Amino acid sequence: MAQFTAYANSNPVTQKQYPYLLDIQSDLLSELKTTVVIPLSPAKQVAAISLSQLNPNLILNGEQLIAMTQDLAGIDRRQLGAAAGDLSTYRADIIAALDFILSGI
Repeated sequence: MAQFTAYANSNPVTQKQYPYLLDIQSDLLSELKTTVVIPLSPAKQVAAISLSQLNPNLILNGEQLIAMTQDLAGIDRRQLGAAAGDLSTYRADIIAALDFILSGI
């Protein structure tokens, strides 16, 4: 499980709003049973309520998604579905969103 890998959301209650979960936890902590994720929502569902720095746009398998950074959560790794793709090319945008939520800059 690598940092910035998106996984299918296996939770039937939330998977329509958040079809993917982006693992943002450092690979150095891969032995932990939990990981920190940012839910990803289809852009068409949340574009009107997103803030560009807080909610970066990401493309995964041709689908435009919005990182819902304000909804980040710690979850048990067993709750992650199948790996859906590597979003490490968006590393700078994801880190900037985390910095924004923590420090406001």
